[in-house]
Amino acid sequence: MPITKSTYKPTFLFKNAHLNTIYKTLFYSKKNSYTRKRIYTEDNDFIDLDFSVNNSETLVIAMHGLEGSSNSNYITSVVNYLNLNNIDCLAVNFRGCSGEDNKQPYSYNSGKTDDISLIINYILNNYNYKNIVLLGYSMGGNITLKYMGESSKIPHQIKGAIAISTPCDLEGSSNVLSNWNNAIYLNRFMITLKEKALLKLKKFPDCNINKTAIIKAKTFRDFDNAVTAPLFGYKNASDYWTQCSSKQFLKNINIPTLLINALDDSFLSASCHPFNEAKNHKKLFFEASKYGGHVGFNSSFFGKDTLWSENRILQFINHIIS
Repeated sequence: MPITKSTYKPTFLFKNAHLNTIYKTLFYSKKNSYTRKRIYTEDNDFIDLDFSVNNSETLVIAMHGLEGSSNSNYITSVVNYLNLNNIDCLAVNFRGCSGEDNKQPYSYNSGKTDDISLIINYILNNYNYKNIVLLGYSMGGNITLKYMGESSKIPHQIKGAIAISTPCDLEGSSNVLSNWNNAIYLNRFMITLKEKALLKLKKFPDCNINKTAIIKAKTFRDFDNAVTAPLFGYKNASDYWTQCSSKQFLKNINIPTLLINALDDSFLSASCHPFNEAKNHKKLFFEASKYGGHVGFNSSFFGKDTLWSENRILQFINHIIS
């Protein structure tokens, strides 16, 4: 039951992992008219939530990847698709990702599940949804899986979760992203991460990060040692990755959860694909496709079957709420 045979069969060109990874980013053009709600945290900060609803009894809470937002094309694509199928969506903007800098020296990280708990409690206290499903992409997938595995009392309204292209082993993923074939992706991440970190240092000159180390950072290990670890209280990058990787929490998941990873995803190491953990699991469904890239899963350029992952997400949601 846990290891699921994938139905994803792309056309020839989408068997190229890099084309699959960048295609939706470059060519998906539909946008959403969100309604924004700002909620406040106990540490005097805020999180911006973007809603796209049509009076459904089911809500999907969608979480973006590293340096993404509610306007990332993979988020707007799935929101549009689910709305068309009568499912409400809440697109989360992690701290500092909504177009306005947050109020603390720190913002988000790959294991910060306390903000997800806050968001879920806000929904439960202010809305009346019968079904809630968590959906996370990449970093958001790691946060989703970690939340599902570490939380002892998950609200009964949460019927399940879905994680797409998830770096279940953060250290393994960070290491492969330093490979030459990922140089373009890594450089793009480094530019925005370093810009934000330097802005934080300017606003909070007494915070525990070093300007020289930020400027010199070339890899995620460099950046997480210089910024993430000191701001969030970890010993170093390895300590942060060890504590926040979702792989160790998978065994505790007791609500239906679907993980979809592509085996050709250049962002993921072999250790990010939890075959052993899923093999005898009763609630974790692991679907490992041969192709797909990172948050890609484009099927074809034309026709009705262009949004494979969105359709697969809908299938799983209908299965767990029926």
